[in-house]
Amino acid sequence: MLMMEFPGCRTLIERIDAAVNAREDSTIANALREAMCSLIRDPEVRLPACVLDPVAGHYARREIYHSEEHGYSVIAMTWGPGQGTPIHDHAGMWCVEGVWHGQLEITQYEFLGEKPEGCAFRAAGTINAGFGSAGSLIPPYEYHAIRNPSSDAPAVSLHVYKGEMRSCSVFQPLHGDLYRRDTRELGFDRAH
Repeated sequence: MLMMEFPGCRTLIERIDAAVNAREDSTIANALREAMCSLIRDPEVRLPACVLDPVAGHYARREIYHSEEHGYSVIAMTWGPGQGTPIHDHAGMWCVEGVWHGQLEITQYEFLGEKPEGCAFRAAGTINAGFGSAGSLIPPYEYHAIRNPSSDAPAVSLHVYKGEMRSCSVFQPLHGDLYRRDTRELGFDRAH
């Protein structure tokens, strides 16, 4: 069911549908990354204007589309200046993320294991992703944090998840490489 109409929405959905027809997660992710990079640069595909509007106090999540046939969901995220996430997972689902506007700083984390006092992580590298770039996360390599490094400009990313991600684990720092695991329920922000 299409949630939002925008220029090129049918093209976007057709390209995602074609990519998710593969059987293996890595093949799907590779095809989606290629499609995402192409779609971002396609002047005929323009996300709804509402996704350029940040929300005070947190990054915005707006559902663009959910495929009843294939199960995947497409979420636009708007990152106000300095907004970001703690370390989090994707609830065991693959995800492909593309930067449509601005720049994002993405830090990957290696999960070192669960200890009685918390979960251990080690930063495994940070990239600055700009307009037109796309990346993927395939469990168990799904732990990361995202933030908009700009002090004055919003950023917009588009995320395609294997399914509807209604919650995920987030990890709050304790000390050293240890983090407390919490569950975060995920909702959507209004599209104006």
